[in-house]
Amino acid sequence: MKRRLLLNSATAAVIPWLAGCASQQIDTYASERPVLDLQRYFSGILDAYGVFTDRSGTVVKRFTVVMRCSWQGNEGVLDEDFTYSDGTKQKRIWRLKKLADGRYTGTADDVIGIAQGQTRGNAFHWNYTLSLPVDSRVVEVQFDDWMYLMTDAVMLNKATMTKFGVRLGEVTLSFTRRAS
Repeated sequence: MKRRLLLNSATAAVIPWLAGCASQQIDTYASERPVLDLQRYFSGILDAYGVFTDRSGTVVKRFTVVMRCSWQGNEGVLDEDFTYSDGTKQKRIWRLKKLADGRYTGTADDVIGIAQGQTRGNAFHWNYTLSLPVDSRVVEVQFDDWMYLMTDAVMLNKATMTKFGVRLGEVTLSFTRRAS
């Protein structure tokens, strides 16, 4: 009896802890404003400023991005030019497709498979696997990527990088649309 009571107490303690570990849900943001229209926001030229932090929160890399974005119907191109604090440069071209119910898919040359995402309210959430050059090799890492529209011109982005379920670090970005 005592053993069962201990087991029940341990279970009761673990369940709330596990619930706290659950990831956030896109529907939480359904009533948030301003409403994010991905096609409208990612149109024209945007500037982004970001950092990559390791597991301890230390900034490992700083970078800027110039994005040239366009749409033809439900298909978009986000042409990104990265410049890192160490002087290196990188290019990524996202090809997005808008589907029903605020859902999107995306591909890029360094993305493994197809990114899957969805908008609700002011938020966009998507997941993808990215091939990252690390030293002299390429590593595949998973991204859990959240974007939040703050104003018509500003969006914040926070992405968690993992490998085999282990958190490697975070990427934090601020996007600003250039005035037309």
